[in-house]
Amino acid sequence: MDERERHEQGTRMRRQVLGDEHVDRAEAAKNSFDEEFQDLITRHAWGELWTRPGLAPPTRSLLTIGLMVALNHGEELRLHLRAAANNGVTPAEIREVLMHCAVYCGLPAANAAFRAAKEVLNVAGKAGQ
Repeated sequence: MDERERHEQGTRMRRQVLGDEHVDRAEAAKNSFDEEFQDLITRHAWGELWTRPGLAPPTRSLLTIGLMVALNHGEELRLHLRAAANNGVTPAEIREVLMHCAVYCGLPAANAAFRAAKEVLNVAGKAGQ
């Protein structure tokens, strides 16, 4: 696969996971300063990693949520919480990942993640599940 094909594959996966609205917004916001970075993300993260057959997108979403909690990346956590909902991940599954993070990443990190998840899942209408 050449880099153009990888970019196209990455764009399809990115849209599947994050939704057209997010990708359209990101594409409209890019400029000459970050255009190469956006291309890198699309080709490598979405076109190479997320499309690998070893893990399904919902599993990758759960893994990414845990990593964002561990690394204290709140904005990316919110993005991937929304993505997980797009991927069919249930609030119960997200809760279990956050509970796991409470032990392995620390209570303050999990507390912040639960607040973010409640906010994002309320927007998605799934908080009570």
